[in-house]
Amino acid sequence: MDLYGELEWRGLLYDATEGLRDELSRDALTVYAGFDPTAASLHVGHMLPILALARFQRFGHSPIAVVGGGTGLIGDPSFKAAERTLLTIEQVEANVAGIRKQLARFLDFESSTARARLVNNAEWLIKLGAIEFMRDVGKHFTVNAMMAKESVKRRVEGAEGISYTEFSYPLLQSYDFLVLYDRFKCTLQVGGSDQWGNITAGMDLIRRVRGGKAHGLVFPLLMTTAGTKFGKTEAGSVWLDAQLTSPYEFYQFWFNVDDRDAVKYLKFFTFLPQERIGALEAAVKEEPERRAAQRELAREVTRIVHGDAAVADAESAAHALFSGDIAAMSVAQLLEVFSKVPSRTVSYAPDGWRLVGLLTESGVTASNSEATKLIRGGGIYVNDRRITDEKERLNPAQAIEGQLFVVRKGKKEYFLIRIAGRV
Repeated sequence: MDLYGELEWRGLLYDATEGLRDELSRDALTVYAGFDPTAASLHVGHMLPILALARFQRFGHSPIAVVGGGTGLIGDPSFKAAERTLLTIEQVEANVAGIRKQLARFLDFESSTARARLVNNAEWLIKLGAIEFMRDVGKHFTVNAMMAKESVKRRVEGAEGISYTEFSYPLLQSYDFLVLYDRFKCTLQVGGSDQWGNITAGMDLIRRVRGGKAHGLVFPLLMTTAGTKFGKTEAGSVWLDAQLTSPYEFYQFWFNVDDRDAVKYLKFFTFLPQERIGALEAAVKEEPERRAAQRELAREVTRIVHGDAAVADAESAAHALFSGDIAAMSVAQLLEVFSKVPSRTVSYAPDGWRLVGLLTESGVTASNSEATKLIRGGGIYVNDRRITDEKERLNPAQAIEGQLFVVRKGKKEYFLIRIAGRV
């Protein structure tokens, strides 16, 4: 299967310019995708274009990842309901540094044949003067054509309208494409379907200024089958940075996807071959309760982003947690698994603590009377041990590694109690 066919089979080909398939089969192209540095980390929604660049590289094409240190100061208006908050130069530079490290996990920047490149468009956009920009770029676009683009039209017709700053964004991105065409012979830009208008604007600029031909290819925008935005959870975005979304949480995000989305995501976010994904698709239909597709999805994507050790740790922690063997988990595992639950630190007490007072002091219960009532009713677990005696005392030796208690109130409410100076 050729690259174009591979993208079609995976459902990644939403639209593309005429003749691209022949170009890809005939020549080794240079292809780019842009990443706006609106945060210090990329999230799972960015994985579609990142992995697309990696797929192109595997087929012998040279990828360029453009970090938008320049355009990030403006903000892309495409299908946004309101104007973004402008970031400072310092914020953008810090975000660019974080993103640069993450992209290196996916792309081979050392290859001698189809070597990947990482560039920051601030290099040329910051130096671009207003008069130069209007003469050399702006004169090639009509306001009529820009107003006709769906992404701009929605904003113009909305209550807030669109600022000149964001209105100029497609021209800046077009200039990016022209610079990459001149410097690296880049003739293909890829991105989400919301970028089609920006991509075609760049193609037009290359044709008008250089008489050259360039191409565009866009992927479908991601929504879950349930109609929610992909990559969002109750806790917020699912980040690629392990400090923002722990590998355990990352693994669980993929493991818990809907049966209706599992096979689609295997095609989108892994390099598994057609035969293997076909077998997993059959498993979803025959034995959905075994979650074989979700398990392999979680393993593959976590391995790509965080490595094999993170997969092993996530699965070990999940097994211990769901088998009720919390006491067998390490403090490091517990802090990762329960990174989002309420946590309180209490002073070390050699003789221990009366449980009722400890629960109240730690914010697990609002009062000693509530703590007593819950204990008598069997609603309090410490390190997965149910406690029914309100006179129970805990001592430091009972804490996991002498540092930590995991308290569960009822069926699902977890709390961490740390011992000062120990964690």
